[in-house]
Amino acid sequence: MTAKQYDTLSNEALLHLAERALSRYAPSLQGKLSLLCRSENATFLLQAAGKRYALRLHRADYHQRADIESELHWLDALRQTGIEVPQAVSDVEGQRVQTLTMADGSVRHAVLFNWIEGEMPGTDVDPRAFQQLGNITARLHQHSRSWQRPAGFQRIVWDHHTMVSPHSHWGDWRDAPNLRHADHRIVDEAIARVGEEMADFGKDPQRYGLIHADLRLTNLLLDNGQTRVIDFDDCGFGWYLHDLAAAISFVEHHPRAGEWVDNWLRGYEQVAHISDADMEKVPTLLIQRRIQLLAWAGSHAETEMAQSLGSRWADHSVRLCRFYLESDGLPIGA
Repeated sequence: MTAKQYDTLSNEALLHLAERALSRYAPSLQGKLSLLCRSENATFLLQAAGKRYALRLHRADYHQRADIESELHWLDALRQTGIEVPQAVSDVEGQRVQTLTMADGSVRHAVLFNWIEGEMPGTDVDPRAFQQLGNITARLHQHSRSWQRPAGFQRIVWDHHTMVSPHSHWGDWRDAPNLRHADHRIVDEAIARVGEEMADFGKDPQRYGLIHADLRLTNLLLDNGQTRVIDFDDCGFGWYLHDLAAAISFVEHHPRAGEWVDNWLRGYEQVAHISDADMEKVPTLLIQRRIQLLAWAGSHAETEMAQSLGSRWADHSVRLCRFYLESDGLPIGA
């Protein structure tokens, strides 16, 4: 399921597609669409009849329709346990996933979600916000381990090959902006060690299963003491503690990263225990995620997020790889 990368359609073309998808819904859902963001997908705010909704327009060749329907099945199951997650809205024919055929015969999928209220915490908040992140992540993991998935359930796989090989889902890490060719050797050595470590760790069901895979502060909403989780588009099969690595995505080099990890672990342990054997792999999972993000930065260089990383982000990535190779500590921090 290696993906074509950044969507090359213009904002105007994406809006036209979103309008096509919206036309399949009830009259009460017809309203104003405005583009919120572009990353893996394009997300639109819909304002209709005094209410807000989020319309997610998938890019081509990333998820099949069955993948998206599987995501919605998991969201349904999570809501039944009291975890607040997005709820998809059905069209006039009862369908929750829209399939749009393009002029060249390719297809795009779209889903309309009820809007979830809440404030998105940032990295400048009290580090204890990461306790809430760890706590809700543990609840997701508990559900994942016990949930009986429906027949035909399928989601993307996040393992060593699909994250950091030259043919990863997000492309080749060597394409990262500002990454010097002379530094490729350090990253290659880190990848080789990661591969050995994760092969030794294995994929026992207590360690590897259905995860959010992108559960960072930007996908957490806080509202009157309630913690809500959004953006399950990358959910798939991976190591549970990959969600810890994902929690500090892009900012692993921040001076306060150690505090964030400590608080995440504290919140997680309020719900579920992390074994010593699992904790030993945390440095490896952290650097694997950072290298995965090198690939993302290269294949999504046009995005606002990638451009905001700055000219030294790749240098920091190499520094963290070197630290991983030379130390048993966590490859994070300034």
